[in-house]
Amino acid sequence: MDNIVIIDCGSQFTQLIARRVREMKIHSMVLPWDVSVERIRESVPPGLMPSGLIISGGPDSVNDEGAIAIHEDIFDMDLPILGVCYGMQLLAKFRGGSVISGENSEYGTTPIRRERQSRLFADLPESFEVVMSHGDRVERLPPKFHATAFTKHGVTAAMESDDERLFGLQFHPEVAHTQHGSEILRHFLFDVCGCSGDWNLGNWVTRSVGEIREQVGDRYVICGLSGGVDSSVAAALVHRAIGPQLECIFVDHGLMRLNEAQQVLDSYAGLGLSVHHVDAAGLFLGRLKGVTDPEKKRKIIGELFIRVFDEEAKKLRTATSVDWLLQGTIYPDVIESGGRKDKKGSVVIKSHHNVGGLPERMKLKLLEPLRDLFKDEVREIGRIMGVPDAIVDRQPFPGPGLAVRCLGEITRERLDTLRAADAIFREELARANLYEKIWQSFCVLLPVRTVGVMGDGRTYREVLALRAVDSSDAMTADWFRIPADVIDVVSKRICNEVRGINRVVMDVTSKPPATIEWE
Repeated sequence: MDNIVIIDCGSQFTQLIARRVREMKIHSMVLPWDVSVERIRESVPPGLMPSGLIISGGPDSVNDEGAIAIHEDIFDMDLPILGVCYGMQLLAKFRGGSVISGENSEYGTTPIRRERQSRLFADLPESFEVVMSHGDRVERLPPKFHATAFTKHGVTAAMESDDERLFGLQFHPEVAHTQHGSEILRHFLFDVCGCSGDWNLGNWVTRSVGEIREQVGDRYVICGLSGGVDSSVAAALVHRAIGPQLECIFVDHGLMRLNEAQQVLDSYAGLGLSVHHVDAAGLFLGRLKGVTDPEKKRKIIGELFIRVFDEEAKKLRTATSVDWLLQGTIYPDVIESGGRKDKKGSVVIKSHHNVGGLPERMKLKLLEPLRDLFKDEVREIGRIMGVPDAIVDRQPFPGPGLAVRCLGEITRERLDTLRAADAIFREELARANLYEKIWQSFCVLLPVRTVGVMGDGRTYREVLALRAVDSSDAMTADWFRIPADVIDVVSKRICNEVRGINRVVMDVTSKPPATIEWE
């Protein structure tokens, strides 16, 4: 079976490269930037020696002191290598070229023009748009290299060695907004590396079940279930591996959607999971009283969740030999939290209580079988294992729940207002056969009051924002174009049926520049 090793130089798109490779049914694995040839050989499973290497982008400048730099012995493996963005600059520098800080930094979509024939650009148009993200640029190509594409500013957008074994791209072929990016990667994987494409997620499940069983042994595992796709699939996967050695705890923080807590408990009934329900809504709302800062909200919820979970877990640990904590962490959680210890330059965008805190407090070993996967891959794994569609198709929901969708102070009254509006939004999307087509849709209650008129009276009530996005992995997202007649019905119903709201607006911002959630 083929295997592509991605060398991670700190880009937030590194795992997106791995995902694109896996989409083409080729096994991929990500290793840190300082990996040596010896470590690669030790890390690769039997029968999976790499067919090629991809060097990711990164936040550094190759000319900075202490910048990320790969081991030179990587080139001794005599494998095809593709350098992406920072990876291209590293490739150029290591092979005898030069990199300088460019006068014209390029970020976002940029047209490039092909200069000459290349196996990577076979059958592609003469010019097309790509996503750039760089300040430095390759000034002088290495010996025995030639440029194959340029930007409108004359910057080398692609280069390759004369023997067609080493390739560099100054743009990101892995992101959705790069035109023909998938074709470029496909040419590298199949035409250059000679991959056959015979790997699938079913193989991943089989391998993971065996690894979990061996890793855990005869000890017990505790899992914090949220009702979401990630924690549910993680629990189903581990349950398949170790059965009754898994104990699950569902901490109800009172920040879920309308009737959702009971629906969550009902959905686990057929999975055979042992679930302990803890109703802590009053405790959470009491601690959140008067708090408006979004990061403080997340920290309070995360810390309180740890305490409540810990107290419940202690009861279980007195009866069983619990050594492991299972979390449904997926890759977007990791990179948005700056959580990869083997990565330089990682920046915290927002904190997530599901990627830190618990292991240190509880002295448990951490089990995160989904850590390197994206949401759509997790859904597919759930289907492979027979997890009910009601769970697998559930839209993403943040760990802190409605606390990050109820902007400003959180009160029981404002939460009830938000729940009622959100239920109407979801109901009308389902009625229009749109709910399952949308990656994520929800309401945001704003701490802004506006004047309205209802009947013969003046109102002064809060504003509600509708948010719906289309995405495949939560790394990037575009706002979903809900038909105007559906929005009209939603707006009228909310203003007429939900006391406390007299104005509805629509969020039409993509990610980037915004995040999907408002807080």
